[in-house]
Amino acid sequence: MKSALVTVSILLIMTAAMAEAFQADGIIEPHRVVNLGSPQRGVIAAVEVERGDTVKKGQVLARLQSEVEEALMEMKKANMEFTGRKTERMEPLFKKDLLAKADMDEAETGKAVARAEYRYATETVNRLRITSPINGVIVQRFLSPGEYVENQPIMKVAEIDPLNVEVILPLNKYKLVNIGMKARVQPESPIGGQYSASVIIKDKVIDAASGTFGVRLILSNPGFRIPAGIKCKVIFP
Repeated sequence: MKSALVTVSILLIMTAAMAEAFQADGIIEPHRVVNLGSPQRGVIAAVEVERGDTVKKGQVLARLQSEVEEALMEMKKANMEFTGRKTERMEPLFKKDLLAKADMDEAETGKAVARAEYRYATETVNRLRITSPINGVIVQRFLSPGEYVENQPIMKVAEIDPLNVEVILPLNKYKLVNIGMKARVQPESPIGGQYSASVIIKDKVIDAASGTFGVRLILSNPGFRIPAGIKCKVIFP
């Protein structure tokens, strides 16, 4: 008798769990998409990547013409090194009271100014090198060498590890979804497979017209095995 009661209890628990499980349509999207521009206006000298290329954070993707700025940087570097040597030669004289304090102060100020000018020139050159802010892939190139860039993007970069999974759910599922809960993601054919994802966003504002709310899950994608921009099924919980 006791065994029968245990079996019935297990079946009731399994039935309740199955009742709470549900499936929804979703779409797999990049985690981030960046339209990469330039902080400086100028003519593009080189673009180092093509559409579909994998890039690393900090990698140089394009360069603007910078011959004048690089020459100025070298001049500022030479001046910084000169003022540094000059100050070093004056220090022993100052310690022996053979040099006025005002002269030593002037030399140290000149050294600090030269160092700041070199840093400014270096940063100006660096701003002419367009680097990737993320690990990802090149989605699209908008400009080519020889074109002038001002306020428009040069290229589009997408971060696809991890991926976002966007789902729209009816209001009656609101209490069944919580931040941090796991779900199974099944990409559409021919990708297929089943992957674990976690809920990271649950809208707190319901769309009154449709009676729905949005949910975002985060899906690990090492090796870019899953492409972004495809439909999927999401099975909760």
